Amino acid sequence: MVVAAVGIVVNGVTAWLFASGRKDDLNLRGAFLHMASDALIAAGVVVAGLVITITGWLWLDPTVSLAINAAIVWGTWGLLREAVNMSMAAVPPGVDASEVRAFLVSQPSVAGLHDLHIWSMSTTETALTCHLVTPEGHPGDAFLHGLAAELAGRFRICHATIQIETDADGFCALAPDDVV
Repeated sequence: MVVAAVGIVVNGVTAWLFASGRKDDLNLRGAFLHMASDALIAAGVVVAGLVITITGWLWLDPTVSLAINAAIVWGTWGLLREAVNMSMAAVPPGVDASEVRAFLVSQPSVAGLHDLHIWSMSTTETALTCHLVTPEGHPGDAFLHGLAAELAGRFRICHATIQIETDADGFCALAPDDVV
């Protein structure tokens, strides 16, 4: 029980250190949940050990173990879902693909948009590729640099690759709401 009590303190402090970055980084969230789970397990050991010592209820040990396991599974389910989405190149949480689409289409000289893809490159970086149709010609590098800066500022998309097309004919168009 003494070792488990020390584990509560060590794991609790370590979880606290990871707490501030857990909302923006999947790896930090995983580390935080791991350390918080370890603190929870240690707390379960202390409480169960104390109650078993006082009452002799040996059944309490597996019951507490099952309760702790259920809490860990429930607490980490979202982490697993987000990791699977990331591995499947899904649009990251916090990025509204329809807002990004509307923003891109609203740009001056943009007549169309297709092949929009938004995905996580890592736990902290988001990428975008798309084809913008500008029938009046290439809008210039300043337009592309400004667009990239706006995507980073508004949507936290820091890696944008934008292909400019002056003719909308001949491409394999996606439906307006298709985003990969």
